[in-house]
Amino acid sequence: MTRRLIARDRAFLWHPYTQMLDATAPLPIVKGEGVYLFTEDGRRLLDGISSWWVNIHGHSHPRLNQALAEQAGQLEHVMFAGCTHAPAVDLAEHLVDILPPGLTHVFYSDNGSTAVEVAVKLAYQYWRNLGQADRRVFITLHYAYHGDTVGAMSVSEDSIFTQAFAPLLFPVVRADAPYCYRCPLGLERTSCQIDCLASLENALRTHHDAVAAVIVEPMLQGAGGMITWPAEFLSSARRLCDRHGTLLIADEVLTGFGRTGRMFACEHAAVTPDIICLSKALTAGYLPLGATVVTDRVYEGFLSEDRSKTFFHGHSFTANPLACAVALASLGLFREQDLIGRIGALEAQLRDGLAPLRQLPVVGDVRVLGGVGIVELVADKQTRKAGGYLDGIGPRLSAAFLERGLLLRPLGNVVYFMPPYVITSDEVEWALAQIVDVLEHLPAV
Repeated sequence: MTRRLIARDRAFLWHPYTQMLDATAPLPIVKGEGVYLFTEDGRRLLDGISSWWVNIHGHSHPRLNQALAEQAGQLEHVMFAGCTHAPAVDLAEHLVDILPPGLTHVFYSDNGSTAVEVAVKLAYQYWRNLGQADRRVFITLHYAYHGDTVGAMSVSEDSIFTQAFAPLLFPVVRADAPYCYRCPLGLERTSCQIDCLASLENALRTHHDAVAAVIVEPMLQGAGGMITWPAEFLSSARRLCDRHGTLLIADEVLTGFGRTGRMFACEHAAVTPDIICLSKALTAGYLPLGATVVTDRVYEGFLSEDRSKTFFHGHSFTANPLACAVALASLGLFREQDLIGRIGALEAQLRDGLAPLRQLPVVGDVRVLGGVGIVELVADKQTRKAGGYLDGIGPRLSAAFLERGLLLRPLGNVVYFMPPYVITSDEVEWALAQIVDVLEHLPAV
């Protein structure tokens, strides 16, 4: 039966981020429960990446199942242009209540890339509406990844993800990211003064009259290498945007809803961006939903008797009631349970469990932030040479972990563990033991 399912998959499906010519057979998943996924051939796999960072309460959670079923029995969908409904309004109220203060108006879309696309278009049109159409430059950071739509790709790093589409993308100005292990200035974090910030400051000073926005992934840059930040970089970025009178966009598609140990990563530096992008864990992995939330200042830039200043953007499934209902139920679990405290305990366990790997010759750096543990592998500890995203070590490691019942998807030479928050201490201990054992027996990369 499994072979038939895989054969049918190969006959008709095209998987994301996959070279279909020589891809390994996909996992035939038939069930999810808690932190585990079950395959058609009877294997049980611990979901160590939260199914691409979206699942936070575990698979098939009874409360979320109930919320979805109840909403389906009442209203499955209605267009959001000219209509509204309680789940969308309730969710917006709850989001504004828990987001950094000052974020007041919610624009729904349907995934992370579109949440960013909305933010980019909002920032661009905001200045146009104010009569400052020359402010069209976006400043982004090296190693950034903001999604796969054209605008989101444009503000991402020039990388394997975007190279094929380079002629379609608009130009941006890129500044240094605070990648402490690979400091662009060759400094050590123990003694530096966040000197890499000078690159962003110079970009703003050079282009200040033309800058529409600075866009960042606060505290944790995801697909670019799971890069963790000093909080001082984020607070200084907000200060520089204020000084130069431009907008700050925070892409919290990955980092929102507890991943970094705070409800939102911006809380680490006590900053409020002008625009924040949310998705992934917003619905706890159940349904696609994006939200781009703005301050009064941005919202009011679109209020006009001139209808050409309307934000002409939308999606067929904007504010889908099913997705909004599940998102509300997910936020309810945060209110009822000390999930942030649980993530803090997970962070401590990850730090202790991964620390011994620092001694291995193939390990260049170990980073932990909130519920994310990261191990960066290198071919040479002195030069810090590594193969990057296309390093063949990634698929080999993924296969080795899979043999042990642990589902991980390394970003090339960067191994990360990002489980659902419901994982128990014993399950974390088991998963870390598999990671340590595989890496301890790993030949030089």
